[in-house]
Amino acid sequence: MTEIRSFQALHYNPEKSGDLSKVVCPPYDVISPVQQKEYYAKSKNNFIRVMLAHDQNGDDEQNNRYTRAQETFEQWIAEGIIEQDEKPGIYFYKQEYKVLGTRHSRLGFISLMRVQDDKDSRVFPHEKTHAQAKEDRLRLWSALKANLSSIFVCFSDKDKKIEKIFNKQVVVNDPFIDVMDEDDVRHQVWRLDDPVYVNQIVETLDQQQLFIADGHHRYEVAKFYRRQQIAQGGAAKGTAAYNYIMTYFTNMDSRDLQIFPMHRIVKSMSGKLDFLTEFFRIDKIRSKDDMVILLGKAGQNEHAFILYTKDEVLLLRLKNKALIDKYIPEGSKAYRHLDATILKHFILDRVDVQSEDIGYTKSIQDVMGAVESGEAQAGFIMNAVKVKQLRDIALNGERMPPKTTYFYPKVLSGLTVYKMD
Repeated sequence: MTEIRSFQALHYNPEKSGDLSKVVCPPYDVISPVQQKEYYAKSKNNFIRVMLAHDQNGDDEQNNRYTRAQETFEQWIAEGIIEQDEKPGIYFYKQEYKVLGTRHSRLGFISLMRVQDDKDSRVFPHEKTHAQAKEDRLRLWSALKANLSSIFVCFSDKDKKIEKIFNKQVVVNDPFIDVMDEDDVRHQVWRLDDPVYVNQIVETLDQQQLFIADGHHRYEVAKFYRRQQIAQGGAAKGTAAYNYIMTYFTNMDSRDLQIFPMHRIVKSMSGKLDFLTEFFRIDKIRSKDDMVILLGKAGQNEHAFILYTKDEVLLLRLKNKALIDKYIPEGSKAYRHLDATILKHFILDRVDVQSEDIGYTKSIQDVMGAVESGEAQAGFIMNAVKVKQLRDIALNGERMPPKTTYFYPKVLSGLTVYKMD
């Protein structure tokens, strides 16, 4: 079953934390080591200090970045830098942003979601996870007994029932969080604690199929943490804190749900690409300014991507979709027809590109820069995955290739925290 519930969030107290724009940060998994240092320098109260604390020389089991995060977190609570709401609520979250000059406004809300066993689960992931990342988050959760960042989940609301509640009951009040980030995305958060409207939201999502957009590692950790607690005598049912995870929900039927493509940076390829004409129609792109437009047009009806090298820029379009069934035998139709799957089977595997030689980025400029500087031999510029593809693959119980989707904008860390003790 699908179950959500309100909760008493911890959040920053601006009177003691200082400027909110200096204390919030993106999710841990999109922060580079350089950015980690920059967020540290922004404020002594920046959320990075608990979410992604620094390693130090001499760290051991008693003194390490997890124990330092715990000490900082407990100190912030004791000093009132972060405080807990007295009443449980649901937290509406609106993000205003621009993409290619067009304004967008994505609405969602943050609440708790019951963690479900794999059997008969109505929560569907779409990406593979890695053991190292899960171990890291498990150690942090175990130290702090808290969810620091919401996972990102999509639900269906074609009638916009939840948006109507927001427009009639919530937006008439001022948000208690209103902050701009470095990408000029405006983040606003309102608290809704009226039981009547909270129950309407709960009922809207009751029994729905839910699709994880971001936070696959954190959801896997939540399931493992819950199993640990049950093994130690906890109850699998009921309202125990470990049965829930803090979750951001947004409507997958909204046009403002943006999925950016994840481009590939290939450090080296061991073979030549002479075979491309066997599978692809190839057009030479003369102006780099035309790349995105030409790729987008080709992607409307064909499987296409751009091969970017120092010598030339080529638009590759798969000659015939029947080639997919011939050369990619495994997986559902939805999985086999992903551009990322086609790229892997028709090109990357044929020139023996190893996973460790592939980098991923949402920035075309990063692709171009890596190739032009000689850091990479080639780049592949991709079209975005469609929401329907994500849904179909998740419902099939399949996982997309790594780094196939990038949901934008990201949900900021430090807006709300779920304390689990």
